[in-house]
Amino acid sequence: MDFLNPMAIIAAAVSALVVGFIWYHPKVFGKAWMQAAGITNEQIKGGNMLKIFGLALLFAFLLASALPGIVIHQMGVFSLIGGDPTKALPSYEAFMVDYSEAFRTFKHGVFHGVLTGVFIALPILGTNALFERKSAKYIFINSGYWIVTLGIMGGIICAWK
Repeated sequence: MDFLNPMAIIAAAVSALVVGFIWYHPKVFGKAWMQAAGITNEQIKGGNMLKIFGLALLFAFLLASALPGIVIHQMGVFSLIGGDPTKALPSYEAFMVDYSEAFRTFKHGVFHGVLTGVFIALPILGTNALFERKSAKYIFINSGYWIVTLGIMGGIICAWK
C-alpha cells in the first residue's frame, strides 16, 4: 500500500498559500499582523514576491511531505516492517486487510494536523517571538495560521488515497 500520494502532498502545500492569502488579508488578520510585526505597507510592497512565495511553497511542500507520518496511522505500521512489505511477516498483510482504510478521513487528518500545530508550531513560533520581543497578538496570529493550515494540510493528506 502506498501512503505517499504525490498529488495530495502538492495540494496540501498549495493549500498553505491559499490559507495564507485569506488569513493575512487586510480584512482578516493582515492589518493586525502588520502592526504586531512592525511592518509597513511599503515594506510589504518592496519585497521580492517571486522569491517569497516560491520559498513559502517549498517550505509548505517540506511540511506536507512530513505530515503523512503524523496524520496517517498506517505509516507507523509500515515503518515497523522496515518499509518493505515483501519482507514482512504474514501478520502485516492480515493487519492491512483489516485496517488499511481505518481513520483515513479528512476529519481525522484535520484533528492530527491541528494537534501538530498546537504542540509543534505554536511552541516554536512562540519561543522565537518571545526572544524577538513580539507581542502575544503576533504569536497568536502566526500560530493560528499554522494551526489552521496544518489542520487543512493534514485533512487533505489523510483523506486523499
